[in-house]
Amino acid sequence: MTRVFVGLGSNVGDREGWLRAGLWGLATAEGVHRLRWVPWRETEPVGGPPDQRAYLNTAAEAWTTLAPLAFLAACQAVEARNGRDRSHEIRWGPRTLDIDVLLWGDESLSLPGLVVPHPRMAERRFVLEPLAELQRTATGDWTGRFY
Repeated sequence: MTRVFVGLGSNVGDREGWLRAGLWGLATAEGVHRLRWVPWRETEPVGGPPDQRAYLNTAAEAWTTLAPLAFLAACQAVEARNGRDRSHEIRWGPRTLDIDVLLWGDESLSLPGLVVPHPRMAERRFVLEPLAELQRTATGDWTGRFY
């Protein structure tokens, strides 16, 4: 089993609802056996078109038996089920749900469509802060709630 860290964000509609749905989708995905996350934080958009709404962001830790590209496909399926249409979006533009694979165990990967550690992770405080919080509180217990 591999310990994986992901970042989630939303800046369209019911942002909290999209994050909850994203976490639920990951938690119930085949091959994902545990999931923990930290409370969301509101952050300003980085890049993309002007006048976007602020994002809600969180980070989650998952334990999975999936291979990296299968896990990425599971993340993208959760995004799609929650209104994300990659074929019609603007780079770094508004979205219902964004799930980025940040870290894959202790490995560095460069696969088609997946590079980990995430190439822009170190430049993004909205990724680093919740990721650090997860690292500090890594107990294996669930954190967060779906209500």
